[in-house]
Amino acid sequence: MAKKDLVEEIEIPQGINVEIEGLEYSFSGPKGKVTKKFNNPSVQIQKQDNMIKIFAKSASKKEKAVLKAYKAHILNAFKGCNEPFLYKLKICSGHFPMSVAVNNNRLVIKNFLGEKVPREVQLNSDAKVKIDGANIYVESSDKEKAGQAAATIEQATRRPGFDKRIFQDGIYITDKAGKEI
Repeated sequence: MAKKDLVEEIEIPQGINVEIEGLEYSFSGPKGKVTKKFNNPSVQIQKQDNMIKIFAKSASKKEKAVLKAYKAHILNAFKGCNEPFLYKLKICSGHFPMSVAVNNNRLVIKNFLGEKVPREVQLNSDAKVKIDGANIYVESSDKEKAGQAAATIEQATRRPGFDKRIFQDGIYITDKAGKEI
C-alpha cells in the first residue's frame, strides 16, 4: 500500500505571534507565552503568512500520530495564550488538620497525617499557585506545565496501600482545565 503525504494547516488567531528559532517555537499572546520544542525529523512545521503548515511526506501511522499530536500542542498553545489553563485541587483532611502554604516556588504541606516533618513540593516557575481556603488553584498558559504542577502536588500527598477511590486525607485534583473530574 502506498503511503500518503499528510498536510495539516492551522490558522494563527488574531493577536498571537509565532516565532521560530530552529526547533523551538514560541507562541505569545495577550495572556501569556508558550514555548515548545518540536524535534521529530519526519514531520516538518512551517509558518506561511497567517498559517502554520505541518506536513509529513510518505507518512506511516507513527508519523500521522506525531503530526496530529503536534497539531493538538499548537492549538493548546493558542488557547493558553488567550486564556490560561486553570487546574483546581481540593485539600481534604480527615482527622489531622493539614495546612498548606506557598513559599518561593515551593508548596509546603504541614501536619499531613500528623507528620512532624513538613512535605515540600518544588513548583514549576511558569505555573502560578494560589491557595484559597480548602482549594488550590494552579494556572499557566502552558497546559502541560499546569497539569504537571497539579499532578506533582497531588502525588506529594499520595497514600500507598490505601484505596484511591476514597478521598479522605490528601490533596486531589477536582478540575482539569475546565473539565470537572
